[in-house]
Amino acid sequence: MNRLRLRAFAAIPFVLALAVHLLLLATWYDRLPDPLATHFSGVDGRPDGYTGLAASVAVSTALLLAAGVCWVLWVRRAALWGAWATAGFTGSLLDLFLKSNLDAAEASEARFPLAMISLGFVIGGLAALVGLGLTRLVPKDPVPETDPDAAARIELGAHEVAGWSRTTSSLFLTVLALVFTVAGIGLLLLAPWPFALLGLLGLVVGVSGLVLARVRVTVDRHGLTVTYTVFPAFRTRVPFDDIAAVTARDINPLREYGGWGYRVRVHGTAVVLHAGEAIVVRRASGRDFAVTVPDAATGAALLNTLRERTASDAADAPGERI
Repeated sequence: MNRLRLRAFAAIPFVLALAVHLLLLATWYDRLPDPLATHFSGVDGRPDGYTGLAASVAVSTALLLAAGVCWVLWVRRAALWGAWATAGFTGSLLDLFLKSNLDAAEASEARFPLAMISLGFVIGGLAALVGLGLTRLVPKDPVPETDPDAAARIELGAHEVAGWSRTTSSLFLTVLALVFTVAGIGLLLLAPWPFALLGLLGLVVGVSGLVLARVRVTVDRHGLTVTYTVFPAFRTRVPFDDIAAVTARDINPLREYGGWGYRVRVHGTAVVLHAGEAIVVRRASGRDFAVTVPDAATGAALLNTLRERTASDAADAPGERI
């Protein structure tokens, strides 16, 4: 129920933005030139790019719908304000473009001063405040209980050493990241301003997705390490002294983390590439770190064993002598 309420709250601003935009189009239709000025340059905002009225309507509608669908699918409670800010900024910018063309005999007469973008930021900021207020109407997700005494262990001899490593990937994330990357490049090269700016967003999402699409999870004397194999220099490590408990359990990406990829929630963070088994670490701060990986039960059991051995060795070590 919480998830449905959150998605509804994320969809509302985009529905409102689209409704206002279509209402303005219907009201001003006879007062708009065809084509519309859709790309402006300079401080005074003189047009240097044009789009047919019908095509502009289609692009604007598709843009708001696509952004809305993305937010509805991947929204989380802490980021609800972002959905409202996106809808407010995007919708107001599209409406301001229409206003700049209003009553122009030809599109070349339209003006869109650079300062008008600041109005879009103001409206986006006000919308973000509304989204932030609505966050209070969405209850926080409960933090899953983790019982360190119930977690499995792997028996090791006093002088035995062991390590565990698995590589996992997501075809879904890979394809999605490639689509965003290609779309981002296409928008940067071909789209009129300011739609070309969405190309930067597409590249950021695409490249980030490629980094996250394949990881290697390792349990050894250093603790738990997640290495992003596309860029091995990037890694997430949880050392033993930051581990309070370890379990292995199944994860539902949408219900627990609102989607796939690197997820940040109130109760912790996660690297989620697929549904199913995951190593879940309760950190010293009380927050969780989870990573989905095959054979998670073995990795979690070994991590528990090595953590206890490290703690025991530290306790047995002689203290400093003064």
